[in-house]
Amino acid sequence: MAYIDDSRSIPAMAGEGRVEDYLALLKPRVMSLVVFTAFVGMLVAPGGINPVIGLVAIACIAIGAGASGALNMWYDADIDAVMSRTRNRPIPAGRISREEALAFGMVLSVFSVMLLGLATNWVAGGFLAFTIFFYAVIYTMWLKRSTPQNIVIGGAAGAFPPMVGWAAVTGTLSWESFALFLIIFLWTPPHFWALALYKQGDYGAAGIPMMPNVAGEASTKRQILAYSVVLAVSGLLPVWLGMSGWIYGAVAAITGLSFVWLAVRLWRAPDGADMRRAARALFTYSLSYLFVLFLGLLTDAVALRLGVI
Repeated sequence: MAYIDDSRSIPAMAGEGRVEDYLALLKPRVMSLVVFTAFVGMLVAPGGINPVIGLVAIACIAIGAGASGALNMWYDADIDAVMSRTRNRPIPAGRISREEALAFGMVLSVFSVMLLGLATNWVAGGFLAFTIFFYAVIYTMWLKRSTPQNIVIGGAAGAFPPMVGWAAVTGTLSWESFALFLIIFLWTPPHFWALALYKQGDYGAAGIPMMPNVAGEASTKRQILAYSVVLAVSGLLPVWLGMSGWIYGAVAAITGLSFVWLAVRLWRAPDGADMRRAARALFTYSLSYLFVLFLGLLTDAVALRLGVI
């Protein structure tokens, strides 16, 4: 498959980027979810952490996530210029040059990793470095343009933050932290494939081998349903591992069943406008799913510590 590389046609007006353009490079909406899941990972980890050091750790994880976003936009500027939902990003719009984005991302990467390692421990710092590398190199540079499994494997990058938060507190990783990773990892394919189902034209024009463009809509809908069922079951892992109580268990059960119900609606939807509406409904719901789930885990942890439950 031939991929678009029209980077030479992207205007680069170095030095004309505004503060908000550099903030856009950090992908703040993605960063907010990363920060929240990392914070929950820190809070539910055994032991404790000095509040000041904890804030520094969260800031480092946020900066590292932003650095990953900047490096992703640097490398993907050619395809961002083609897709309707990304063509107004700072680089394809000509407000920031690729060179500036690369330098910005690299500086933030080194700064966040070094500061996290010095402030907490080098297990957390090293894992943050690996997370940035995985997203920028393994996913963005390799998987995204080469395989329809790009989201499945590459989704690990977005699932690492709660493990980084856990490691910042404990200096180790554990099965409990892996359970938090697994939930986000399994959420990623149905989330992005639902988006790809009603944005097939964009991905096709950009030459990105997303599952609907390669395997077809019917296969993608079946895989979304399968992942949704496994996700709903995995959402209960914190209860089975003794990390949470009935508050989180109830939230996980309700949100998981809702996710599966929407996936079934999508699976049964006929092609065309009905399918696109069902895909958009699932995608929209998935945007809040992780936040609600981790908020339930956070609420449960706080209630347990206060002795409310």
